[in-house]
Amino acid sequence: MIHERIKEITEKIIERSRDSREAYIKMIEKNFDSTAKRNKLTCGNLAHGFAGCGSTDKELLAEGIQPNLGIITAYNDMLSAHKPYEDYPKELRAYANDLNATIQVAGATPAMCDGVTQGQAGMDLSLLSRDVIAMSAAVGLSHDMFDGVVNLGICDKIVPGLLIGNLSFGHLPVVFLPGGPMESGITNDEKARIRREFAEGKIDRAELLKGESNSYHSPGTCTFYGTANSNQMLMEIMGLQLPGSSFVNPDTEMRRALNKEGVKVLLANVRSKEMNCSLGKLLNEKTIVNGIVGLLATGGSTNLTLHIIAIAKAAGIKITWDDFSDLSDIVPLVARVYPNGPADINHFHASGGMAFVINSLLNEGFLHEDVNTILGFGLNKYTKEPKLVDGEITYVDGPDQSGNETILRPTNNPFQTTGGLKVLRGNIGAAVIKTSAVDEKYHVIEADSIVFDSQEDLIEQFNAGKLDKDFIAVLPFQGPQQKGMPELHNLTPSLTILQKRGFNVALVTDGRMSGASGKFPAAIHVSPEAATGGLIGKIQTGDRIILDAKKGTLTCMSDLSVRQTREVSYQDDSHGRSLFSNLRKLLSDSESGAGIF
Repeated sequence: MIHERIKEITEKIIERSRDSREAYIKMIEKNFDSTAKRNKLTCGNLAHGFAGCGSTDKELLAEGIQPNLGIITAYNDMLSAHKPYEDYPKELRAYANDLNATIQVAGATPAMCDGVTQGQAGMDLSLLSRDVIAMSAAVGLSHDMFDGVVNLGICDKIVPGLLIGNLSFGHLPVVFLPGGPMESGITNDEKARIRREFAEGKIDRAELLKGESNSYHSPGTCTFYGTANSNQMLMEIMGLQLPGSSFVNPDTEMRRALNKEGVKVLLANVRSKEMNCSLGKLLNEKTIVNGIVGLLATGGSTNLTLHIIAIAKAAGIKITWDDFSDLSDIVPLVARVYPNGPADINHFHASGGMAFVINSLLNEGFLHEDVNTILGFGLNKYTKEPKLVDGEITYVDGPDQSGNETILRPTNNPFQTTGGLKVLRGNIGAAVIKTSAVDEKYHVIEADSIVFDSQEDLIEQFNAGKLDKDFIAVLPFQGPQQKGMPELHNLTPSLTILQKRGFNVALVTDGRMSGASGKFPAAIHVSPEAATGGLIGKIQTGDRIILDAKKGTLTCMSDLSVRQTREVSYQDDSHGRSLFSNLRKLLSDSESGAGIF
């Protein structure tokens, strides 16, 4: 039985989305065709489409009877999480041929690594890359050669971009195939210690690099619970990838078996010729609510407060920050994974992982069970976990008890009774805060503001010893239309050190901090942003600010309405940023998903 409040919120979303959702469903129903898509192509079209294939694939494609799957890949070998995808097309092609079908790489998308661009000029392109990825995926699928889609992508903007692009072809069945996290390196506490000591000048750069390399050390997703791993949680709890597949390490027998099973499941959905197997029908209002519940219950990335809104919009569904806030009031926090605790994602998986989380949330009515998934109707299928039997995947009942209650707990004994995110509102605007990583004694901060124009400005003042006091750092002009809303993780070591020294500090910004948000309170994604006249751009050093994550308020005690908005220039003439000038102007505000669609 679904929780009454979850039901009410879902019904409100359904009613709000009625017209736009109906228009979207009409579009995909118009495009749905139970016959092979290639049958509509001319002989010249088709000859171009399979000219590069081997003889077996050419024969199958020419018949126009058996399914042909299109791969949209975000592979590159600079990005550790996507390095495992290097040989996937060849591997998946063999699986498809064994099942009397074909696979072609339909197209590739960009794949940025925020870990590489943090604090660098390239970070200004990061959020913008999501919508570029969506368009790239749509271009790849535009050839009408494909009956289903295999998506190869994991990290921050990549999965949301792939999903938005796929939804423009929502009449097709899809599957997401994750690559898995790298094995655990040094502990997260040790990594945080090394970063703090470097910021305080206690160790040199060589020792810092050694520590970072021991943490990020091999192919696979970073092991902390940031946006990449939050994406994997989202795809699993929404039924778009196989149960238990999110956090299996790369290059293992289980990983390869799950890839084979994913191709098998997608082909079965294509051959069913059922409209209900299409992505656009599978991803509905209840599925989206399940995704938000999963985010809140696991303390996932704040970036998904942007991405879920944009994903839902691509399917004709209208989600607001208030939906996140309303759900957060009732959804319990059941996971502690770094930065919300010392454990990493491998420890989460070993403690029961997604099967335990979904089972526990279902039992207490926090998830809609009556949804379609790639495995068919019913989310209860996702309480199972995969086992290898003679090299093939067999699903068995997942755990109904946590293997480690310092990492995972049942919903009736949570770490906190509310979700890991909170929406703040006040005379500064609306913002999001990740509360799951912040000690409750810091949930309310009242202090004078210090306004900074850049991360470098704050760090310079910290290094000069000018910030040893209570204050709220205000960093405006970082929003979508000003700079593309970069992440501001370079601030984390300095503000964390000040908090450890006993000072009450916080951050207020129209930029981002994402899934790696630290242990100090950070009101991020402030909307409206400074560049569009938002009042955050009128705050002056010395203004008294109250950040109250308990009440959900963000207030400046000064009368900001009587002030003029100042301007901060943005130089976009390097690192390719000038190419995105017009795109930035089209971005919506953060509360609307910070997108162009």
